[in-house]
Formats: sequence, structure tokens, C-alpha cells
Amino acid sequence: MDNATVRVRFAPSPTGPLHIGGVRTALYNYLFARQHGGQLVFRIEDTDSTRFVPGAEEYIIEAFKWLGIQFDEGVSFGGKFGPYRQSERRHIYKEYVQQLLDAGKAYYAFDTPEELEAKRAEIKNFQYDAHTRMLMRNSLTLGEEAARQLIDEGQQYVVRFKVEPGQAVHVDDLIRGDVRIMSDVVDDKVLYKSADELPTYHLANIVDDHLMQITHVIRGEEWLPSAPLHVMLYQAFGWTDSMPRFAHLPLLLKPEGKGKLSKRDGDRLGFPVFPLQWTDPKTGEVSSGFRESGYFPEAVVNFLALLGWNPGTEQEVFSLDELVQLFDINKCSKAGARFDYQKGIWFNHEYVLRKSPAEIAELFAPVVVGNGIDESMERIEQVVAMMKDRVSFVKELWPLCSFFFIPPTEYDEKTVRKRWKADSAEVMAQLVEVLRGIDDFSVEGQEKVVMAWVAEKGYKLGDVMNAFRLALVGEGKGPGMFDISAFLGREESIRRLQRAIEVLK
Repeated sequence: MDNATVRVRFAPSPTGPLHIGGVRTALYNYLFARQHGGQLVFRIEDTDSTRFVPGAEEYIIEAFKWLGIQFDEGVSFGGKFGPYRQSERRHIYKEYVQQLLDAGKAYYAFDTPEELEAKRAEIKNFQYDAHTRMLMRNSLTLGEEAARQLIDEGQQYVVRFKVEPGQAVHVDDLIRGDVRIMSDVVDDKVLYKSADELPTYHLANIVDDHLMQITHVIRGEEWLPSAPLHVMLYQAFGWTDSMPRFAHLPLLLKPEGKGKLSKRDGDRLGFPVFPLQWTDPKTGEVSSGFRESGYFPEAVVNFLALLGWNPGTEQEVFSLDELVQLFDINKCSKAGARFDYQKGIWFNHEYVLRKSPAEIAELFAPVVVGNGIDESMERIEQVVAMMKDRVSFVKELWPLCSFFFIPPTEYDEKTVRKRWKADSAEVMAQLVEVLRGIDDFSVEGQEKVVMAWVAEKGYKLGDVMNAFRLALVGEGKGPGMFDISAFLGREESIRRLQRAIEVLK
């Protein structure tokens, strides 16, 4: 493979939010392009004007910006093969539609929706193809002159591709090998509609891939049934020398049960299926996104990369650069990949662990401020250093460590019954005096003096520490006790002890 010539594309339709399966397809295209020193093209396939959703295109671009998946050219990025939005290329497609018509590789069809419906009722498993086309109202049955007259009179029409039966069509697939399909199963697909003067996906994407010099088409498995038609179109235009290699990726499957992953699965089990939060412009319905749910973009990329591909080693956490180096499209699975959302949470936890306390503190600081706390970044970072290994998301930190910033006003009843003994008030009062006498209030300084006092008194260490924790925290959670009291400082620790003594008696 000549690395300099590799060109791949990601071409979504602006019909709503970008599904996470589409993100994985774009990621695999990105990894393949970067690995081979090629280019990744961003194209918008908006030939179906009836399904256009305002804001969808901007959403898709923002999603990739957040994920760190960079395009080399295309919509909003520029490039010499533009325009990259299909609705702006209709004059180009007309030329190629006419080329097929002139060569007898396509024909006009004037069948109304009602006529098509009647034929479906009449013929079981009706398909518009070589076996039925002569029963329909098209230029093959009406003749060229009659067809031209209907067009001149303003009759709506479509242009259909004339599929010749009995041909073995070979799809060269990097994942599935040589896929052989007989042309008889392919219907005479609509390539162009006069109603909106736009081509369908099938024609537009073939013409664009050819003109934009796309060398590899990496897309979801759901497009595999279209591949024979696309191969036949390349052959019809005489472009076999520039036909791209195909790679049809495995489906993303439901976390449980059968079928492909859907938004309903996410709603039911409580996980996002879109990269960013999406608000439906028609209904106002809000769908959760990975970004707003607290995932790191690196974790999402890492998680998705291993859904349908793995490097063959035990390693699971990879940087984007490492994925570029290791990715091998030939090692993608043919079978569907189950979307284990719990594994996605695990990946986010791993990235929490790998980020420095300073990085997590930057993200956590607004939460602290939002709870009315005026605290220095240095102090917030100290708390994060003690607590970040306990969470999978930054948003989980506040419930776990709010006690560092706000003294308890209530004490967990279950913990009180279990940890606050009959003599706890008296022992804690003694501990107050011990703390008052400690000059070095560091973790080490406290531990040395307090442990010696516990041993001298013959107290049970667990009883003392559990009551101490309850007094400072309000419940039985948190890091080491001396870490907590060292952070709070002598005066605040004593204040909290005295209040617990007063309230709990």
C-alpha cells in the first residue's frame, strides 16, 4: 500500500445527534488514516432534505472537537475537493446521472407511490428489478419519446439503476475478505429524484468518493448490503481502477439480549449513547451525552477503540498515539461487539487514576465553588489527592469529600449506634486535650502522640479511631484519620470533636 495515497472519509447525515456507533466508525477511519500517513475527509451527506435537523451538523463537529478526532479537510475544514456538503454539489451529480442514462445503465421511472403500493400487494416480496421492471411505468416500457414527453409536461420521476441479473459481484473487504453476492438480489435502486433535484445516497457517495479520491471506505456493517450496488456503479462508470477497498465494521450490540445498540437501551440502563447532550429541536426532549455525564474524551476513545478490535495483548489503556501505532483494520472482528457500558465506567476510573491531582482539582474546583465554598486550589488539590482513587467521575467527589469543607451538622444514626460507645464522649474529651498539646500537627506528628496516648490508656484503637472519625466526618467514611485531621488543622478538628461530644453525649 502506498501510504501517501491513503484517503478515507466519514460522511454522516445531519438528521440528529451522532450515535456512538458513528463515533467509533469515525475513530477507526482516523486511526487508519494516521497510521498510513493519509488524510481523513469530513463530508456531510444531506441529500435527503426531508430528514434534515437544524443544529445536527454543528453538533457533529463539536463532538469530534471534544473527542480530539481531527479531520484534514471537509465541511468547516476546507480543502481542494469541495464543496463537501452534498446539497451544494447537485450540479455535479446531474452530469453523472445523465452519463448513466446515455449509456443505457439507468432509466426514468414514473410510478406513483400508489402504483408501487398496488404492485407490492399484487406480487409477494415485490422488488423493482429485471423480473418486474417491464411491468412498471418507466422509459423501458413507455419508450424514450413518451418518457421525454412526460418529463417535458412536468411529470415527477426518479432515475433507477438498471441492474443486470445473473452476475457475481465481488466486494473486496478488508475485514470479511472476498464477499460474493449475486446481482439478482439487488433491486434497481433509485439514484435521482426530480422532486428535489437531488441524488440518493447511493449515487452521491459513489461520485463523491471517486472525485475526492477516496481509497478506503470504512463504515458500519449495516452498509454491507449496499456494497454490491456500489461496486456495480463503479463498474458502470468505468472507474474500476479507482474503486476503494471496503471495510465493514461489526455492529455495536445491546449490553444484554439481542440486537444492535439503541437509545432505548441507554435510557433503560442509564448510560449515554451520544457523545454530547442533545436537545431535540422539535420535542425538546433531552438525551444525555458522554461529555455531560462526566466522561473524559480520552476514556471514551479508548473504550470505543476496543469495541470490535484489540491489539492481541493484555494491555487495555492506550493513548490516542498508541492506538494509531497499534491499530490494524484486518484484526477487527466480524462478529458484533457487545456494548459493555460498565467497562466504559471502568475506563473513566482508570483515567481518573492516571490524571494528576492538579488536573482533577481544576475540574473539581467549580463544584466546590458551586457549593458556596471559598477554598484555595492548593487545599482542593490536597483533598483530591486523598480521594480521587475512590471515584470513576469527578462529579462523584463532592458527596464523598464535602466533609473536608463543611463540618457535619448531623451524624449518621447507624454509625452512631455502632461506633459511639458509652464512654466515647469522655474519651473524645481527653483526645481534645491531647490534640491541644501537639506541636507538630502533621500526619506523622499526630500519629506518634495519639498512638502513644491510646497505648498508655489501654484503650482499643478501633473504638477511639471510629469515634474520632464520626466526630470529624459525621459518618464512617474517608481516608486515614490523621490525614483528615491534619488537613482540617488543630482548631477545626477540636471544634468538631467538641460539637460531637455535645450532640451525642
